[in-house]
Amino acid sequence: MTRIRTENLGGATAWILHRPHPSVNGLVRQLGVIGLEVHKAWPELPAETIEADFIFYDADMGHDEQFPWAPGQSPMPMIALIGSEAPGRLRWAMQMGAHAQLLKPMSDKGVYAALLVARSNFDRANASDALIADLQSRLSARQTIVRAVMLFVMKGKTEAEAYDLLRQTAMAWRVTIEIAAERLVANHSHERGADDGRRIDPA
Repeated sequence: MTRIRTENLGGATAWILHRPHPSVNGLVRQLGVIGLEVHKAWPELPAETIEADFIFYDADMGHDEQFPWAPGQSPMPMIALIGSEAPGRLRWAMQMGAHAQLLKPMSDKGVYAALLVARSNFDRANASDALIADLQSRLSARQTIVRAVMLFVMKGKTEAEAYDLLRQTAMAWRVTIEIAAERLVANHSHERGADDGRRIDPA
């Protein structure tokens, strides 16, 4: 279970990507009261925002090219500033990776909650991505082990004997079974490629 980090936000950096508007000034003031260092930008985010802790962005007039990263790939929590509830605008705001939202006209209410919700959702999404990547890596490793075992089976070994040979090979190379299997499969593929090359008659 992902814990919501509720410690003081003082010292964090926030960028607001929004056209000049009086309500933005109110948001800047409230973020300052909370303790954040605030910067404003329009019409696009500068490269240094890659180091920011939070991004607030205009969901009404925003577009993909304003961000120095791909949609949904922000390296920090993103908070959408929403005025229009047109389906296309809301869809774009979600595609950009909104982790929380604030409705316009903006006031001093809900800003702190939006920061905490955005950070919690961002942490949860990152944890899910890491888990998926780990599971995919494990599945790939298992498939490679099966392929390595089958190389020995093709040479007349039983599956048990083949796995034992793979284990002994890993011990001899002083690597994990996964790495040994990867090397064996890679070597086999290289040898097959060399054999296929030798079979090609020169023109």
